[in-house]
Amino acid sequence: MNFIQAVIFGIVEGITEFLPISSTGHLILTARLLGVPQTNFIKSFQIAIQLGAILSVVVLYWRSLIMDFRVLKRVLAAFIPTAVLGLIFYKFAKQFLLGNTEVVLWSLFVGGIFLILFELVYFEKPGATDEIFNISYKKSFLIGIFQFIAIIPGVSRSAATILGGLILGLKRRTIVEFSFMLAVPTMLAATGLDLVKHAGTFSLDQFIFLSIGFVTSFVAAFLSVKFLLHFIKTHNFISFGIYRVIMALLFWFFIIWR
Repeated sequence: MNFIQAVIFGIVEGITEFLPISSTGHLILTARLLGVPQTNFIKSFQIAIQLGAILSVVVLYWRSLIMDFRVLKRVLAAFIPTAVLGLIFYKFAKQFLLGNTEVVLWSLFVGGIFLILFELVYFEKPGATDEIFNISYKKSFLIGIFQFIAIIPGVSRSAATILGGLILGLKRRTIVEFSFMLAVPTMLAATGLDLVKHAGTFSLDQFIFLSIGFVTSFVAAFLSVKFLLHFIKTHNFISFGIYRVIMALLFWFFIIWR
């Protein structure tokens, strides 16, 4: 890895982390395009730079996360199933799923089709939950289970939680913001676990690359969050579903079948 590649990875992570298009999937595909091999460091790098994106949420929502205990309790309730299941399947995911281009492409493609079909039949019911602190603990827990599905690269943590919330009867903006906040403990735990296991093997240069990816992902994610909040005021997610399908088909054609 070099400086330019670290910047590119950071930008890709920041832009895609909170959009329903899979940041992990895009990082794996970006590594494939740049010719960066999926070493243990690269896999850890792809996990760790998500902290930069998560910091943007802390900056934007620190009052709700820290000052509003009602919100914090619901975020923690959703985090519990993700944490438990994540610990159980961590080794399997890192060994067999992360870095697997075929898994990413199938997840992007199938997830894109599902996103399109879901939005074509979905309508918001009267009385949909419009505040995060009004989400029941049962629904919070179920949203955490939906989030766990995103352990499969290409599924998208954002897409899984947002669609799960819509299915459970939350307003679109409510579940989008809840998804932002739920990312904080989720990514802190995932990154912390990975760094504890592997940080001792990183060189000084690799830590520098991590810092570069962290900073660039923070800036890109801050802008991406602002964009998504504005976007959902007048749009659904069909365009993201179409994008996912096109991306999968393009990569199949130019990378897998060339």
